Amino acid sequence: MLFGNLHWLDLVIVFAYFATVIYLGRRASHGSGNQEGFFLAGRSLGKVYQFFLNFGNATDANGAVSTSSLVYQKGVSGVWLSLQTLFMNPYYWFMNVWFRRVRLVTVADLFEDRFGSRALARFYAVFQIVATVIVIIGFGNLVGYKVTASLLVKPEASWTADERASIEGYRELKQLETSAKAAPLAAPEAARLDVLRESNGRGELRSYISWLHSPFGKWAYYIGYTLIVGAYIVMGGLAAAAVNEALQGVLIVIFSFILIPFGLAAIGGWDQLGERVPAEMFNLLGGGSGGVGGWELAGILLISIVQIHGIIGNMSVSGSAKDEYAARFGAVSGTYAKRIMIILWAFCGLIAIALYQGAAQLSDPDSTWGTMALHLLKPGFLGLMMAGLLAANMSTVAAQTMAVSALFVRNLYKYVRPETDDAGMVRVGRRAIVVILAVGVYAAVNMDDVYSVVQLMLTVNVPFGASVMLIFFWRRLTVSAVWATVVVCALLNIVFPSLIAPQIDALTRHPALTLRVEQDGRPMPVFFEAVARENPADPASPLVGRKRFHVELWLLDRIGLDPARLTASGRNAARFLFAGLIPFVILILVSRFTRQPPPGLTDRFFGKMKTPVGATPELEEAAVTATLRDPHRFDDLKLLGRNSSWEFTRWDRLDALGFVACLGVSGGILAGFWLLLRLAGGS
Repeated sequence: MLFGNLHWLDLVIVFAYFATVIYLGRRASHGSGNQEGFFLAGRSLGKVYQFFLNFGNATDANGAVSTSSLVYQKGVSGVWLSLQTLFMNPYYWFMNVWFRRVRLVTVADLFEDRFGSRALARFYAVFQIVATVIVIIGFGNLVGYKVTASLLVKPEASWTADERASIEGYRELKQLETSAKAAPLAAPEAARLDVLRESNGRGELRSYISWLHSPFGKWAYYIGYTLIVGAYIVMGGLAAAAVNEALQGVLIVIFSFILIPFGLAAIGGWDQLGERVPAEMFNLLGGGSGGVGGWELAGILLISIVQIHGIIGNMSVSGSAKDEYAARFGAVSGTYAKRIMIILWAFCGLIAIALYQGAAQLSDPDSTWGTMALHLLKPGFLGLMMAGLLAANMSTVAAQTMAVSALFVRNLYKYVRPETDDAGMVRVGRRAIVVILAVGVYAAVNMDDVYSVVQLMLTVNVPFGASVMLIFFWRRLTVSAVWATVVVCALLNIVFPSLIAPQIDALTRHPALTLRVEQDGRPMPVFFEAVARENPADPASPLVGRKRFHVELWLLDRIGLDPARLTASGRNAARFLFAGLIPFVILILVSRFTRQPPPGLTDRFFGKMKTPVGATPELEEAAVTATLRDPHRFDDLKLLGRNSSWEFTRWDRLDALGFVACLGVSGGILAGFWLLLRLAGGS
């Protein structure tokens, strides 16, 4: 009664989940006939739905898979690529109020409302549609595929000759690396180890073979998965996504917990974590191979708090709240729930270190979660895990797809066909969802490495995030400055390093740029994301740079900072700090020398930003009307004086109490995590 590695009971649970989400999507379809109903759930979601919408939108299987993978590779310091958002929660207490007060439908609308620039709104829409579909939706598909593939493992009897050679080569690599740690290898063995390392660096070695590794298996998975997501959001829009978030939130909690008790039982109990996992792997800063250090953490936090302003889901999530308190409560409580999940995922990574060592080490760290699930879970539990995994991914993909559809309809299509009525716009939005999901499948098929995409996700929105930050805070910001920032930063962060440089032989084969330095006994690339021999079997063949060219490190090298002397963590820190600060430099400098938007437009925008959202539609309309008559009526709230160009406002009692409470919760979660790590490490 098995299907691959799945028992019939697992299949029943998974298909029951599919049926439920489609049913809920159908139920929600009656309220999605106009744009606000379809894209913003009628601005009617209270605290509970806002909690689940924020929790589901923030918490996905990508986070579980990438966090456990990074902890497995780097030790517990790898958790900071996700957990640094713990320090952002006090900021969320304010940020979501701003996105609710602008009273818009998409983030692109913000650029038109603030600057009167339809061209910039269109550019943002096009840029974010492409980035979100390829990087975020495609990445969500990739993670789901990797975990599912690790659950459907091919038996040895079905291996092809090439698959057998790949697995045997990987096993030999791990045996030689284990021997090399114990004593120096003989010359032939050392040469063989170098060859195998080069082959592994090129992705030619595997620790397992999945039925889904074939082109047919990969496409079959992506198409089936996408059809389920598309079915319920095409029918019900954001309301369907929000209703499903409640179900999916429960499943996310289950799949985050479920591996831990089974994993601890497999290694012999809680005490065995300290025995089997090296002590440095429990270090929150540093430790492990290429662990995350303090400066890298600072850089990650900087770009995270900047880029969060530019993501397309902000307006749909915050704008769907019925009032300001629902928006801020949902944002804070939902994302705090995710921080707890991150800690659980980190312990799954530590358990994986205890389980998969030496010859049993995983060739693909991104398969950590799926491999553990396959080895540890019994029938029924594995199906529950798969349902939770799919729920986590579907919730995020659904929310992102809705935001992309809204951008296309409101900021591109309506300018081409302005005569289209509300119902027509919704029909176009539904068709756009089909195209968006299809392109997301194509993007996922052409992705491979989770860690690379995680780093790209951290930086892709930084220029727009910096622009939105200053839109909210600085009256002097100009549209020319935003244009300059997004164009220059897109070239520096994405276009040249990821698309152009890897195609230029003069760069990928330049001896200075393909430099590798020794760290923890392994050669680490400096300027490229990966560097490998052109011919793995020939140690004299030239080194070739692969994947992303870190142009930030090259520029810093030009001005005297030697990246080769830094650790891998130090190089990441330099990249992140550069990426986080350069947009503000450009925005402020260019704004000083370019024309400001019309004063009346700016006055109306900031007047609206200071106007609290009314408790009823009637009160809301009256408040906005009063502000339009007198945009300066709240200027006495400005922190730096009525005439300051900086629009910071004084806190009220709710602002202060919420901020202090958030600081306390963030500190409590971090202290609890640190204490658990000390107990697990036996110290």
